[in-house]
Amino acid sequence: MSEEQPDWNRWQRPGPTSRQQRQDVALAVGVLLLSAGMTLLTNSMGMFIFGSTPGLPEQLAWIPPMTLPLALRRRYPLTVVLVVGTVFLTAQVRHVGDSIMPSVALFLAIYTAGAWGRHRVRTRWARVAVIAAMFTWLGVGLIAWVVSPTHLPDAVGPLDPVVATVLYQVVYNLLFFLSAYFFGDLAWRSARDRAVLALQAERLHASQEQNARGAIVAERIRIARDLHDVVAHHVSVMGIQASAARRSLDRDRELAGSALRTVEETARTAISELRGLLGVLRAEQDPAAGYEASPGLAQLPELVNATRAAGLEVRYGEYGDPRPVPDSVAMTAYRVAQEALTNVVKHAGAREAQLRVRYLESTLEVEVTDDGRGGDPESASGGFGLMGMRERIAVHGGELEARPRRDGGFLVRASLPAPRRAEAVVS
Repeated sequence: MSEEQPDWNRWQRPGPTSRQQRQDVALAVGVLLLSAGMTLLTNSMGMFIFGSTPGLPEQLAWIPPMTLPLALRRRYPLTVVLVVGTVFLTAQVRHVGDSIMPSVALFLAIYTAGAWGRHRVRTRWARVAVIAAMFTWLGVGLIAWVVSPTHLPDAVGPLDPVVATVLYQVVYNLLFFLSAYFFGDLAWRSARDRAVLALQAERLHASQEQNARGAIVAERIRIARDLHDVVAHHVSVMGIQASAARRSLDRDRELAGSALRTVEETARTAISELRGLLGVLRAEQDPAAGYEASPGLAQLPELVNATRAAGLEVRYGEYGDPRPVPDSVAMTAYRVAQEALTNVVKHAGAREAQLRVRYLESTLEVEVTDDGRGGDPESASGGFGLMGMRERIAVHGGELEARPRRDGGFLVRASLPAPRRAEAVVS
């Protein structure tokens, strides 16, 4: 089922965090202090472009309403840009001496409106209105200055000083405030793209979890198919031996007794395997028809040769006294070796691997080591290989060790119960 896709054209940026709001307060205080300092400097210099200026107390009084609204710039971006823009233009009409820090405050307000405005149409037109009003006032001031310039510096360039001054003011303000507009929109689109990626990552994670659950179910079904063949084999052996015992009971009691002991041991083995199977499997799907019998320890040399054909040098060794083990245990040992060698070929980047089979006193141990990178195959292959190993080994009550080796490479060691003789199963 396809999930409904959100309309990203109507996406609204979430509100600021507590940390971001504290940062905005600190920014507003910093701009206020810098504005006060710049006002003192410009008044001490006595250099202004347009007309006369009010006294220093009035100039300082204009600073708080122009800078303190920045403390709420990400919470109420539209309101802040309108308030700061209005105060900025009014201060310009009053010919307040400092124009640098008020311009910085207006830059921040315009940028924040573009980056955090939740209503994009209103935000766009509010910024356009503020910038248009600012340039209108700039044009009026430049015209007034051109008509009666208060100061003409000694020019050394090719342009007329009046023309150069007008061009400088227009280009400077265009670059300053239009960049605030552009970078604000860019920040908003960047935040939206991050939200898109976050949603995609969340859906990918959910899909991976669903795939993992599906892989576990599929692995359990495969285990059920394998053990179905083993149990069917046990039942067939029991039937054949029971038939032989019935036929030889009157003629050869020793042969009949041997056949009955085989039936008894086979029955115990089958019951033990069924108990382990029912403890792990919960799926109700029927195994598919036509599934071939699973391999065992005798097929390990063939597995080694097939792995060598894939380009990996594999050393194979058996240790201890080889003895018959239950078919299900042999099949699980083969599957563990197969999955471990497959991980080495696909993900380890190894040149050499070693497969060891150890017949211990009451267990069968299968160990695969390599000289590769030593990374976790669960992260490289999605984690399903080791899941399958654990599921298989849990059927028999065994143990699995899978970890990077200290001297490089990776180790997979499975320990499966395999007593030397059949033990009674207490029901």
